[in-house]
Amino acid sequence: MRVDVDPQRCCGYRLCVETAPDVFQINAIGKAVVALDPIPTERHDAVRAAARECPGAAITLSDDLGPAQ
Repeated sequence: MRVDVDPQRCCGYRLCVETAPDVFQINAIGKAVVALDPIPTERHDAVRAAARECPGAAITLSDDLGPAQ
């Protein structure tokens, strides 16, 4: 699984960090960034939850088969 965060869409609410703190961090300008790549299998559920909860829909997930839904 690969994860991308669109800084233009990120609102900086930190929900992704609360949901998957080992995967996401907040940078100096208050936007989420991916801190772990690739994402270990055991963290996939947490990352999917973070993407669902993102108010700005800034988190994009993909895997070897293309974008995840």
